[in-house]
Amino acid sequence: MEEERVTLDLLKKKMDNFAKERDWEKFHSPRNLLLALVGEVGELSEIFQWRGEVPKGLPDWKEEDKTHLGEELSDVLLYLIRLSDICGVDLGKAALRKIELNALKYPVNLSKGSSNKYSDTNTSSNSSSINGGD
Repeated sequence: MEEERVTLDLLKKKMDNFAKERDWEKFHSPRNLLLALVGEVGELSEIFQWRGEVPKGLPDWKEEDKTHLGEELSDVLLYLIRLSDICGVDLGKAALRKIELNALKYPVNLSKGSSNKYSDTNTSSNSSSINGGD
């Protein structure tokens, strides 16, 4: 049997069903979901808080630490998906659009190998981004 492909739409439907089954929709206001998301980001931050710089792939981490990390990353992702759904934002389309905007803001010829903020390389808009966000 083939494993189900995980998409943002699948996760959105599962989160919606989860909330409906528990009659939690009334609690899922944008404000409440945002505050829950911030709390989960805090829990994710705690995992890295005293570790200093961590190498890619987490080679020195115990398996249970990686499992815990996956759980906290999942909490953040699921609240973000639920928040976007409740707000009527197509998160996948918004993310693709943001990548396109960042490509314009950070042209390869000005950004390659540099961690400078976009305002240090050109005079684009003041929107945040993954690399040099506000």
